[in-house]
Amino acid sequence: MTYNQMQPAQPGHPAKPAPGAGADVKTFATAVLLTFGTGVLMMDGWALLDSGFGAFLGLVAGGFGIFWWKSIHGKVFPRELGTKSVVILAVINVVLMLLLLLQVS
Repeated sequence: MTYNQMQPAQPGHPAKPAPGAGADVKTFATAVLLTFGTGVLMMDGWALLDSGFGAFLGLVAGGFGIFWWKSIHGKVFPRELGTKSVVILAVINVVLMLLLLLQVS
């Protein structure tokens, strides 16, 4: 019969719980909102300048927005993301849609 001794916990390496389904939902929502927001920015540019150049400028603005998002969170689609960040991203998308609707009407 063998006796297995318990190993001491390693200092500096706390056990982190595995992210659950909530983290997956927030990551998926982030992907959807970033993609949708870039598309809406393109449509805003098209409506504002009434040309394809406006859509191009909207695409460039969307690229800078994604770059900014990555500089804040370390990754474009981080595994562990705060709910506040996703809500702010959703609010920005709503504002961009309202801007587009105001330009069209």
